[in-house]
Amino acid sequence: MVDCDHNCESCASNGNCSSQIQKAKMNDRSHVKRVVAILSGKGGVGKSFITSYLAVCLKRKGYKVGILDADVTGPSIPKAFGVKEKAYGEDSLIYPLETKTGIKIISANNLLDDDSEPIIWRGVLLGNLVKQFYEDVLWEELDYLLIDMPPGTGDIALTTFQMIPIDDLIIVTSPQDLVSLVVTKAIKMARMMNINVLGVVENMSYLYCPFCGEQIPVFGESHLDEFAEKLNFKILGKLPIVSGNAKKVDNGQIEDVVLPEFESVVENLVGE
Repeated sequence: MVDCDHNCESCASNGNCSSQIQKAKMNDRSHVKRVVAILSGKGGVGKSFITSYLAVCLKRKGYKVGILDADVTGPSIPKAFGVKEKAYGEDSLIYPLETKTGIKIISANNLLDDDSEPIIWRGVLLGNLVKQFYEDVLWEELDYLLIDMPPGTGDIALTTFQMIPIDDLIIVTSPQDLVSLVVTKAIKMARMMNINVLGVVENMSYLYCPFCGEQIPVFGESHLDEFAEKLNFKILGKLPIVSGNAKKVDNGQIEDVVLPEFESVVENLVGE
């Protein structure tokens, strides 16, 4: 609809609108205390790394954690954890895979016979798969379910926001000027959907000089602070580029990564 504010209850077309989507309902054998979506306005800023490593940090603190990989056409969560097994189902439920430290994950790659095969589906089918991951996966008892969203503010993100009861949204960005525009779009979209924006993580903010330890802004000086003041959002953390971590992720060893600068992100989420 034109000028839709996504508030169906006050809309004159409520009940007769093609944009209305049935809410997802988790199966009776699963209960999640908090659903957190991780979104980036564009690809290539490390959204899946932030999702994966946030799960790792929460697990280290003793929380029960799961990851729903909603980036269906570009799934990378299983690779980060080195999980190659295939998911299977029984009695209308899908069993998630578990990482070596016990993080539960489900991804489109866990369903494909060949991980390199593309998923060439239209938006409705992709949205239905995300809904099925939420409803039919046997998550059991989780403190946090993290949703790795597809990049951008397109159809899948909109559908996911409408279907799944998301408690908080974390937006991932990088220092380039262009990113500020797409982050603005992501924040405005979330607020239109009445989803709480927990804050923004700036990834690849700098790297440490190997000789003197000085911070080097590889992509230019960050303007996130002034940007945050203008749009009234919280900065959860600014993270460095660490080449060794990228290699660990490529090798499926994200659970071995140690990134002290990430602690502020975790603290802002759990309130410690």
